[in-house]
Amino acid sequence: MHLAYPVVLAALLFSVGVYGVLARRNAVLVLMSVELMLNAVNLNLVAFDAWLRDSLHAGQALTLFTITVAAAEVGLGLAVVLLLFRARGTADIDRATALGDPAETLAVEETPVGAEAPTGSEALKGQAAA
Repeated sequence: MHLAYPVVLAALLFSVGVYGVLARRNAVLVLMSVELMLNAVNLNLVAFDAWLRDSLHAGQALTLFTITVAAAEVGLGLAVVLLLFRARGTADIDRATALGDPAETLAVEETPVGAEAPTGSEALKGQAAA
């Protein structure tokens, strides 16, 4: 088998993943695109391991490590997305710029132009009153 076939396939997978990360706004689709990119890397690792005929199979071992890290990343990423969806009601990445309390970010956004937002102990007093 020629090395060009899996390398071209991996390049296409990686390109689709990069497009998905840059063009999508839904956090779940961004996570899926990151997984596509990791799978493209895994394909390259296994292809080069087979092409070099490595006796230690370092490419395959590194691929197993990458799959483990990707599984942990998906678990944590989906947990963050679920918390974001529960707090904001949407999984849109563009609307998730402030990851604090939604009520707190609304209070800062509703501050009139020219007035200063409360800082320090004033903000803490406002939170305790709410």
